[in-house]
Amino acid sequence: MSRTMDVMLNDVPQESLLALKLNHDEFASSLRMAAAMKYYEMGRLSSGAAARLAGVPRTVFLAHLADYGIDTFQLTEDQLRREARLV
Repeated sequence: MSRTMDVMLNDVPQESLLALKLNHDEFASSLRMAAAMKYYEMGRLSSGAAARLAGVPRTVFLAHLADYGIDTFQLTEDQLRREARLV
């Protein structure tokens, strides 16, 4: 069972919304996506968990990563060496 939590955006300055050309709902969606991408980039969330945070299917989330210059596959140097040995 999936639960969502409402994010309160009462403190977002109207000027920021105007500059971004977003309404409150669009901003909330954008904020969730940005947070999900950053947590994924930092290795704090898997791509599936990040997609759930963003409220989109995993394939959509992965497709958006390139738009923000975030690598889809993040391997450490050791993981990369192990992968190279398997090929």
